[in-house]
Amino acid sequence: MSGSAHSTVLTGAGVVLPTGTVAGGRVIVDGDRIAGSAREDARVVDLSGHWIVPGFVDMHNHGGGGASFTSGTAEEVLKGVRTHREHGTTTLVASTVTGDLDELARRAGLLAELTQQGEIAGIHFEGPFINPCRKGAHKEDLLRDPDPAEVRKLVDAAHGAARMFTLATELPGGLDSVRLLAEHGVIAAIGHTDSTYDQTRQAIDAGATVATHLYNAMPGMEHRAPGPIAALLEDERVTVELINDGTHLHPAMLELAFHHAGAHRVALITDAMDAAGFGDGIYHLGPLEVEVKEGVARLVEGGSIAGSTLTLDTAFKRSVTVDELPVESVVQAISANPAKLLGLYDQVGSLEPGKYADLVVLDAAFDVKGVMRRGEWIVNPVA
Repeated sequence: MSGSAHSTVLTGAGVVLPTGTVAGGRVIVDGDRIAGSAREDARVVDLSGHWIVPGFVDMHNHGGGGASFTSGTAEEVLKGVRTHREHGTTTLVASTVTGDLDELARRAGLLAELTQQGEIAGIHFEGPFINPCRKGAHKEDLLRDPDPAEVRKLVDAAHGAARMFTLATELPGGLDSVRLLAEHGVIAAIGHTDSTYDQTRQAIDAGATVATHLYNAMPGMEHRAPGPIAALLEDERVTVELINDGTHLHPAMLELAFHHAGAHRVALITDAMDAAGFGDGIYHLGPLEVEVKEGVARLVEGGSIAGSTLTLDTAFKRSVTVDELPVESVVQAISANPAKLLGLYDQVGSLEPGKYADLVVLDAAFDVKGVMRRGEWIVNPVA
């Protein structure tokens, strides 16, 4: 249920701020922004016994609510966006999957329009410039080595909406493509890679700053071949994506990333596909058929994990209750860090005056009870 919150004071909750949690705190909403002081006629909403955290920021998401960002119409994309908003994700980057270059350029045009309208926060190109031996749920015959000219074509097709590009940087043209992306202000992410430790360090030196779903679709760590994981975890310039759904990662690996990289270098993502917030069944991820069974998405042919059915509220709750991470660390990883990476931290990612009134109300069990985006209730906690 939605409704306007033109001047509202949310009181009594544990409010998670960049400086820490304020018990019995308050958040003042005026129009679409967080305000420093309340109007006399402001409505007061008592949220005692709850948490108020910043709206979640998902920088890697392929769809939800039965709708695909990779192939759906604008209306279908919006359906997926709305589904994730109901689960607390108030800022979302739409991710593509490997496809024909011209088709990807057309898709970028559609997603760029939705970016200009403020519905999504930009585009993440995942593929086709990835390693066939780490392809995951990407169609192998459409994969290709990174070509800076082709990368530039897709960036141009996005009309300023390109936010991130996942590449196997060890392939021919990989490092030059990273440099091109850095020059254009687009995040170069290392993923679906068979890179060595030294090759990964070279890519970071060239300008790569994100590890696409760390651990997944890359070599594991060995005692004489530390591979990309060690290089990505140890470098302060890199933010590591993690899919905390209980399927993609063992809890020990999540803990390793938070411990070694620190909460300030983790971004919790969904890597969601159409089935997120929708249910089991047969779906498509780009040109590939996917079966979702008991919430786990796998390719019908080959059985590879094909994205996730995760929503960020579930990732938040799991991180706090199962992994026993501090709430403040989870907020950093699920809101602040991705907002900073995307260049949006002056607008979203924390509960500070002047920023958009994007917030999530959680109960004591960390279940979503309210979602506000730009001052409007998507899920009303008192409805």
